[in-house]
Amino acid sequence: MSNATTMLGRNFKHTLRNPVAVFNAVLFPIVLMLMFVYVFGGAFDIDGKYIDYATPGMIVLTICYGLSATALAVNSDMTRGIINRFKVMDISRSAVLSAHVAATMLRSLIAIAALVGVAFALGFRPAASALDWLATIGFIVLVSFATAWITVALGLAAKTPESAGLVSVPLVMLPFLSSAIVPAETMGPGVRQFAEYQPFTPIIETVRGLLTGDPSTGSALSAVIWCAGIALVGYVWALSTFKKRA
Repeated sequence: MSNATTMLGRNFKHTLRNPVAVFNAVLFPIVLMLMFVYVFGGAFDIDGKYIDYATPGMIVLTICYGLSATALAVNSDMTRGIINRFKVMDISRSAVLSAHVAATMLRSLIAIAALVGVAFALGFRPAASALDWLATIGFIVLVSFATAWITVALGLAAKTPESAGLVSVPLVMLPFLSSAIVPAETMGPGVRQFAEYQPFTPIIETVRGLLTGDPSTGSALSAVIWCAGIALVGYVWALSTFKKRA
């Protein structure tokens, strides 16, 4: 735990010294929300206020937009020799990876708190009870944990920092091809089916259901299974790659 805490502090210092990472993690999701709500929101046929529909999707988008910084940070550690320095020190190797995961989760939670604050200022009025809010926070932590581990694995697998910056692009783009912005049933053939069966749609629908006070058991179960599977694959893949390359 001591080693992981030290590594976590190191990762946060790197994040604060990288304005692009801070922008992508915190400010850009807010810019996206303002754009969709004020520019495009009136064009979507949504029951109720669009801000109430869009906020859950934007929460998941916020998690995904901070992942590129994680992939780059992990890959930089591997390709610039810092891991070799850690190997000759009395530092737990697992602390390096777990610190990247913890930093990603904390960065996501800070960005989501800022986004939700802006959403309330724009008129977001969820019907969630206190218990629903607790369940929402817990589920967001689970999603952040799963996506962080798969991103760490992708960053380790990339050969260069340039390619590491690209490996997280699918994770950033997938929420756009889900029910984050508009309902999946309004999409064209092919895209609609893809949106319905990809992992981020049940994840977003679970967050949306919790915030509206009407969660769907089917969506929640599917989302938890997806998150558990993604986290397990990412964890095993990351450890395997780290042992081979470190």
